[in-house]
Amino acid sequence: MTDGDVAPAAAPRPSEDSAPPLAHATLVALSTYFVLVWGAGFVATRIALQYAAPFSYIGIRYSIALVVALLAFGHGARWPQSTRQWGHVAVAGLLSHAGYLGGSHYAQRLGLSAGVTALILALQPLLTALIVSRWLHERLAPTQRVGIAVGLAGVALVVGERALAGTASAASLGAIVVSLLCVTAGTLYQREFCAATDLRAAVCIHFAATAAVMLPLGVVVEGFDIHWNGVVAAALVYHVVLASIGAYSILHLLMRHGQATGVTSLLYLTPPVAALVEWAFFRVAPSATMWLGMAVACVGVAMTSVVGARFARGTLIEERS
Repeated sequence: MTDGDVAPAAAPRPSEDSAPPLAHATLVALSTYFVLVWGAGFVATRIALQYAAPFSYIGIRYSIALVVALLAFGHGARWPQSTRQWGHVAVAGLLSHAGYLGGSHYAQRLGLSAGVTALILALQPLLTALIVSRWLHERLAPTQRVGIAVGLAGVALVVGERALAGTASAASLGAIVVSLLCVTAGTLYQREFCAATDLRAAVCIHFAATAAVMLPLGVVVEGFDIHWNGVVAAALVYHVVLASIGAYSILHLLMRHGQATGVTSLLYLTPPVAALVEWAFFRVAPSATMWLGMAVACVGVAMTSVVGARFARGTLIEERS
């Protein structure tokens, strides 16, 4: 991702054989790793995009990630038994990886900061809540409805300031909206059609589908524009090993151990991490307005995230006021 890898909320629903809860110290360590790697991943992307075009970089990244995933756990995976199921998993992967990362990478290439990119994408639980409320007929609790309004207000504050400063163009905002819509669609699609798919097989199919689409796009659209150097190599190691394999595995480990609520909550910790790391690397200090908007947005996501958490667990129950 412009971040770590795929969107957290796109995680498959844990099966009935979920493992028992993790020890507190283990949970804290894994959660800390996830937040830091995911948040800093947005800045790693910004660094890589100085030398590589988005589609080309994503295509190479996922080609390498596929090889690593197949070697790491492809042998023991339970692969889908039908062509139809293979197709469903591939579609979920394209939405959650290719669409998500293609949009978010281009948003940064067009000038959107890593912190703002992470903040807008952290609204995914809010958008999921709106969709399950409007089209899946699940009523939101009053606190959740307020949370949606608060979260959107916080993002509007940040985006408005960035737009006035000339660092959030219409094109970059359009790209990040595409990214947000894709990852939300991937969440819903995977939950509906791929919940029972073996995680190891799903990861490999996601990576293969993304590489198969993004590599040709990189050649046709960008002329496969990559200037190979140590920086690009380091970014690829970060994204493939620490993010695509490491953070993604931790994400699903947490989900399998019944930490759906905690995983959703981790989303609103990544924008501050991205902003701080970007500050450290690019000396772009977030303004007071940005910190305020980020705090307001995070509160809104926190108020609403119970919907995303329940949905990820597959136990979303209608809440009545």
